[in-house]
Amino acid sequence: MPATTATTSPRACARPALPQGFGLVIGAQFASALADNALLIVAIALLIEQGFAAWWAPLLKVGFMAAYVVLAPWVGPLADAFAKGRVMAAMNLVKMAGLALLVLGLHPVAALAVVGLGAAAYAPAKYGLITELAAPEALVKANGWIEITVVSAALLGAVLGGALVSPAWLGSDLARLCDGLQLPADKLTGSLAALLAIYALSSLLNAGIPDSGRRQRSAAHDPATLLREFRAANRTLWHDREGGLSLAATTLFWGVGATLQFAVLRWAGEALRLPLSQAAYLQAAVAVGVIAGAAAAGRWLALHQARHGLWAGVALGLLMPVVAQIDDVATAALMLALVGAVGGAMVVPLNALLQHRGATLLSAGRSIAVQGFNENLSVLVMLAAYAGCEAAGVPIAATLSGLGLLVGGAIAVLIRLDARRRQRSPRLL
Repeated sequence: MPATTATTSPRACARPALPQGFGLVIGAQFASALADNALLIVAIALLIEQGFAAWWAPLLKVGFMAAYVVLAPWVGPLADAFAKGRVMAAMNLVKMAGLALLVLGLHPVAALAVVGLGAAAYAPAKYGLITELAAPEALVKANGWIEITVVSAALLGAVLGGALVSPAWLGSDLARLCDGLQLPADKLTGSLAALLAIYALSSLLNAGIPDSGRRQRSAAHDPATLLREFRAANRTLWHDREGGLSLAATTLFWGVGATLQFAVLRWAGEALRLPLSQAAYLQAAVAVGVIAGAAAAGRWLALHQARHGLWAGVALGLLMPVVAQIDDVATAALMLALVGAVGGAMVVPLNALLQHRGATLLSAGRSIAVQGFNENLSVLVMLAAYAGCEAAGVPIAATLSGLGLLVGGAIAVLIRLDARRRQRSPRLL
């Protein structure tokens, strides 16, 4: 079968766009991502409490994302070999173990690395399940819902994290009761206990997700063979025209997005003079915008129109230097919401295109593992660069402007390259 052709059985065509069990996927994903995002804020507060320098904060995300890159060759086959809902439930237990180690005094970066182990295997199972439940023509809509859920969790996770490090929560009876246990996490023990309960809820929801019945076990089980298979899958996806285009764009987007998460916190503290508990709410403004952009893309863009999302990436790059010059909280919130909106409009259709090409060329779990490897390698590289800028004392306005120029310029290059390839060999998706 040609690489550009996807066949669908009559039964698959008849499946509803959002089939039975999709609500449980949404609910479980929301709870797990909510705790992930709130944990980052609480861990930053813990670093501050323990007297670490500011450049340690982005290293929390580096620790969290490291497993996505290191374990990428193996988490895809793992997700494909078992019922994906059960895999997701088990990985939430791993996240809970990392959180417990943080409570017991493990260094915050190391503890988040343990949480990241669970998250790394959770991602291919989650996105692979979407390709199994939804027909190809419904992937943009399904991805719209997933991204809305992810970003809603980021929004409320930032709010929850800010609340869990606020004086109001830390002075509550429950927080004081947990503090009385005299655990190494000190006054943030109650905050971490609340997140532990949310992970437990997600695990219960995951266990109820119906099994799609699809399995694809690798013929080989030794690490070296799986690594070779992964490298071949990575080359296959990059060399595909639609797959390579969407993978380049989403890789850039998530690297910049992760860096922006920390840059906004620092910028809010310096330019707007907001404490951490309130600066976290500006992350929520970005999330509101992403929800709107994702919803619009899911409603108005079909799969064959996915490349149009690249123009939103150019707009994203142009907006960021503007944001860097703002010194008013209300204006900042509006502009960050706009940044989020164009980001959501960019990533949702391109993510759907990438999943469609990956599932066609490879398999659900393997394609998501390849995607995760590239996107999270971008996150690690860009966060390391950002930490270096922090340590070197680069002004935050210059960092934000530089990120914007990087995004806008790189996406413009992708648009130009894609136009040239289409002129040389025009064909439809």
